Amino acid sequence: MESGFTKNGYAVYADSAAGGLYLNKRKIKRSTGEMTFDIANVIFMLLLCVIMIYPFWYVLILALPVLYGAPAVKQAIVMALTGALGVAVYALLKRLFVRERPFITHDAISLAAAPIDRYSFPSGHTLHAVSFTWQACAHFPELGWVLVPLAALIAGSRVVLGLHYPSDVLAGAAIGGALAELGLACT
Repeated sequence: MESGFTKNGYAVYADSAAGGLYLNKRKIKRSTGEMTFDIANVIFMLLLCVIMIYPFWYVLILALPVLYGAPAVKQAIVMALTGALGVAVYALLKRLFVRERPFITHDAISLAAAPIDRYSFPSGHTLHAVSFTWQACAHFPELGWVLVPLAALIAGSRVVLGLHYPSDVLAGAAIGGALAELGLACT
């Protein structure tokens, strides 16, 4: 069953059969239905490029043994397991805290990207970005010049896109750091 509404100029609908909240990726002018192009849309597209890098972490995990040989296999396996544990932790916390996303709660916050679920606490993207960056840099410090700025951009983008409160991002970073330390203790 679908139900929809317009929020901050975006068509948003909930599909209970699919269990998700979805967004029409076009910004709608309420009166004409035409797509708008302004500075906010340009910023949105740039930030979308940053968050689309999310699969980058999985490519990194697979590439480590290729780039660094047999010694990196254990680190890659631990990073993958840490990532899986991160998914379980943030999914549990989202169900426990049930904190609505900023664009739902506050009319002044514009939604700039489709959320993957309804709740915001903690930021899973930030959790994984910090966890993978921390672990990769601990074993392969030369990757830091790429990974640290990328993780910071991902964390910041979550707030700018209207998907998370700053506290969601900070909690995600703290949990990601804790999971990274757990992963490092296992290697």
